[in-house]
Amino acid sequence: MDMVIRIILLIVGFILLIKGADWLIDGASSTASHFKVSKLLIGLTIIAFGTGAPELAVSVSSLLNGTTDMLLGNVIGSNILNILLLIGIAAVIRPIRIKKDTVAKELPLLLLISTVIIVLFLDTLLVSADQNTISRADGIICLLCFSVFIFYIISMARKNRAAKTEVEKPKFRLGISLLLILIGLAGVVGGSELVVSSASTIAASIGISDRMIALTIVAFGTSLPELITTIKAAKRGENELLVGNIIGSNIFNICIVLGLPVALFGTITPSSFEIIDLIMLVGATVILLLVSRSDRKITRLEGILMLAIFTIYYGYIITSAITSLS
Repeated sequence: MDMVIRIILLIVGFILLIKGADWLIDGASSTASHFKVSKLLIGLTIIAFGTGAPELAVSVSSLLNGTTDMLLGNVIGSNILNILLLIGIAAVIRPIRIKKDTVAKELPLLLLISTVIIVLFLDTLLVSADQNTISRADGIICLLCFSVFIFYIISMARKNRAAKTEVEKPKFRLGISLLLILIGLAGVVGGSELVVSSASTIAASIGISDRMIALTIVAFGTSLPELITTIKAAKRGENELLVGNIIGSNIFNICIVLGLPVALFGTITPSSFEIIDLIMLVGATVILLLVSRSDRKITRLEGILMLAIFTIYYGYIITSAITSLS
């Protein structure tokens, strides 16, 4: 009986995710029109921070429970997945046009912040340390990086207002637009929680190990809001919302999902991580930057290439996990 309830909750979770993403995109697009700001700006902030809520919840819970590898895996895995899988899927659905400013400013900023996390992992190489640690000072550095991002967002908003660029007519009144954003965020975050918790229980009941649950359900589950939002935005041709969501989510993951809990609760000591994960974290951003620079458009072929790289990397992760269990 409990299994039946969990399956029902899993289905309900997916319904909430899908409908929540619809309302979120509608509300965000309409709000951007009301305030005469670009949809990229809305994607970088409201949607990105909202869809990043599941990662933050998992991060705090993992740190409080002493499972620091779950925290780091959540951040690194989600960022790689967001770019290679989500952008890849979106490009296959419909080629993505990237604005000049995104290629020249937002993507390099993401690359710079992604590189910061690698430096934080290099204790064993930079100093005589037996264990790799991420200290409270490292967490504060992440928060400072986030403040730079917020400063950039504020500058972008002022520039948009000064330019007085023509925007499309709002689809809804402002009150309804904001309400749709709140309802959409609640649906996306709540649906994600239902999907992750229900799927985890179902997987455990049929004998799948905790490690495999963390590598699969948790990593994909916390990125479900971004996945559903990306697919919906791609089908509607909302390229600015789509790209802004991914860039904003990845910066939020590094600076807040990792940096905030560490800054609040203190040093963490990862027990295991591989250099390939860190290479892929920065590599995914470099790949996105390279394909975007070609003609400021990500084609279906390039989307397929990104999906292939993701499949190879994730296949390696799963194979390594299975090998370690045997």
